[in-house]
Amino acid sequence: MQGGTQDGSSADDSVALDEPQFAQQWARVRGRLQTEVGDVEYRTWLRQMSFGGVDGDEVTVRLPTRFLRDWVRSHYGDRLNALWQSENRGIRRVDIRVGGTTELALAESVAPVEEAPSVAISPTSALTVAAMAAVPAPSVPAAPRSDAPRSDDRAGEGATLDPRFTFDSFVVGKPNEFAYACARRVAEQPAFTGFNPLFLYGGVGLGKTHLMHAIAWELTGGARPVSVAYMSAERFMYRFIAAIRSQATMEFKEQLRSLDVLMVDDLQFLIGKDATQEEFFHTFNALVDAGKQIVVSADKSPSDLSGLEERVRTRLGCGMVADLHATTYELRISILEAKAARAGVPVPGRVMEFLAQKITTNVRELEGALNRLIAHANLFSRPVTLEATQEVLHDVLKAHDRRVTIEEIQKRVAEHWNIKLSDMTSARRARAVARPRQVAMYLAKQLTSRSLPEIGRKFGNRDHTTVMHAVSRVTELMERDNGFAEDVELLRRMLES
Repeated sequence: MQGGTQDGSSADDSVALDEPQFAQQWARVRGRLQTEVGDVEYRTWLRQMSFGGVDGDEVTVRLPTRFLRDWVRSHYGDRLNALWQSENRGIRRVDIRVGGTTELALAESVAPVEEAPSVAISPTSALTVAAMAAVPAPSVPAAPRSDAPRSDDRAGEGATLDPRFTFDSFVVGKPNEFAYACARRVAEQPAFTGFNPLFLYGGVGLGKTHLMHAIAWELTGGARPVSVAYMSAERFMYRFIAAIRSQATMEFKEQLRSLDVLMVDDLQFLIGKDATQEEFFHTFNALVDAGKQIVVSADKSPSDLSGLEERVRTRLGCGMVADLHATTYELRISILEAKAARAGVPVPGRVMEFLAQKITTNVRELEGALNRLIAHANLFSRPVTLEATQEVLHDVLKAHDRRVTIEEIQKRVAEHWNIKLSDMTSARRARAVARPRQVAMYLAKQLTSRSLPEIGRKFGNRDHTTVMHAVSRVTELMERDNGFAEDVELLRRMLES
């Protein structure tokens, strides 16, 4: 039978193509997909795809790990279907599975990464390397257990990884989904090409440390033992200085270089510490050259860490760099819902919305505020209400009161209604301009401490009575028109976030 491809051959006979023809079709599918998504995205997520065969009208595509399978299935599955059907009209479905390659896999497919030999795990004397047992992650927050994996941090000997910081407890949203995906990839297959080192960066309280702990838990919970050390950059420096003083630098170097995975948090602490940077650089090179994984976090990207040596910054940027952006309102709501569910305490939706609007910059503070609210409710056997929230968290909320400017209000309102910013201060009285201007005056009265005359001056030296009329008119319209009220409320939330 003849093959059914773009040349118009019979669709019914297409699945009977011989293997070389299938290989040619698969090569074209891969090539078109690479052209569409770009080289970087293709190398990151799709290069390991291999052809798994054809069964009737179904094509099988294989990937080496469950994580890659799930990612490709959710992000590229529909496009793979469409590309295959354009090449072979007899194909009706693409099944994406976990598994090895077949003889039909194309020559450019990446061979599976060779597994590193098993390494016995044991604590060392000069450096508390993680003696990490396979401990199941708890489903609810718990105090650190005595059997939790041990790691190094600034607290000194005997610190443990936080059992709350697992992948299951990490709430994923648009601002952090790429960093999360990269962390999962490293946890499934450390030292994989393109992901070593993994450099996580972002502001305070956005989840860098959570992801690093989650990687460590995942690595040590598998069937193959892995030696992992997690420490802060400050602790790295402290250990290095101690080794120099005790004339044990060779032992220090050997212990670090014997690891399978080295994780260093808050690398920006090494800025200005030239000798420690030198040692970190040589340790970094030795581990990467030996096929071992490095995971590093900092508050800025490698290129922005001015004060680190150029060669250190260059090496840090040669792997996978993933940032965690500031949270969105939706992600903050998801975090609060997940935490309240784990705590088993009913928290009204309006309370979560209030907290998500007020505490916008730091997830750690957001969770801390909810913890405080839940503790207060439990201690006094009172329900969580909006009134109680404002009372219990008055100091936190006061610190997070946002200072919104009239200029910012004018800009946001002008963008929302697609008018010129200059229209906010112009003499134009057309309704398409006057109504947004009135909304901006209303929001200026609601969100700033400026007096009516001050607000009027910011809107083209208008009289304070004009501002009063605008506030009254917008209030009236919001009561009558739900759509208009939603627009104004959306703008208010955006300005307060």
